[in-house]
Amino acid sequence: MESFLAGKLTDNKSLIELLRRSGVLKSPRVAEAMEQIDRALFVKEKKYAYMDHPSPIGFNATISAPHMHALCLELLQNHLKPGIHALDVGSGTGYLTACFAIMTGPEARVVGVEHIPELVEGSIENVKASKAAPMLESGRLSLHVGDGRLGWPDEAPYDAIHVGAASSKVPNALLEQLKPGGRMVIPVGDEFQELRVIDKQTDGSVKEWCKADVRYVPLTDKKEQLNE
Repeated sequence: MESFLAGKLTDNKSLIELLRRSGVLKSPRVAEAMEQIDRALFVKEKKYAYMDHPSPIGFNATISAPHMHALCLELLQNHLKPGIHALDVGSGTGYLTACFAIMTGPEARVVGVEHIPELVEGSIENVKASKAAPMLESGRLSLHVGDGRLGWPDEAPYDAIHVGAASSKVPNALLEQLKPGGRMVIPVGDEFQELRVIDKQTDGSVKEWCKADVRYVPLTDKKEQLNE
C-alpha cells in the first residue's frame, strides 16, 4: 500500500483516491461514504488528517488509520443497508459512526458508545459539522457515554457492530446484541491482535474468522485508560 507522507495529501478526495488505488477501497458505497465524511473534521491534529496512520485524539485514545476504517467499512458494507441498526463501540471522535449514518440512510438507527465524556462531547460537535448532521438532528444517529463492552441494549439487536479497540475476548454482551444474520468486526487479543469477523447465523450460532493482524489500543474501562 502506498505511504501517505506528511504534506503529500491536502484534501479528503486525494486520500480516498489513494485508498482506491491501493486496493483497500473496493466498494463504491464505502468510497462514497468516506468521500462525504471529511476526515479532517474528526482529527485533532489537522496536519495528520490525510495521513495513513493512527492519530492521537487525547485521553490515551487514537483515531484509526484511514486504511483501517476503509477495511472495516468494506467488511461491514453488506450489513450497513438502509434502515438497519448499527453500533460503533469506542466511537472516539465519531468518524466511523458518521460513515455508518451516510451508508444506512435517514431511516436507520446508528449508535456510538464511548466512555470518555469529553470525547463524546467533541464527537457530537464533529458530526454536527459533517454531512451526517441531519441524522444527528433527527435522533437517528446518537452518541453516548457508556462502557462499550456492554454495548447499547436500548437499540439492540444490531445488524452491524464495529469495535474500535482490542478486547482479550469477544464481549458476551456484544454477541448477545448482534442480530441473527448480523456481523461484528472486532480486534481481539492482547500483545498479539487479530481483526476478527463474527457472523451470527440465522439459527443463532456463530462463525468467526480472522481478516488481518492488527494493533489497536485496548478496550478497557475509563479509569484504566486514563491511568487513574
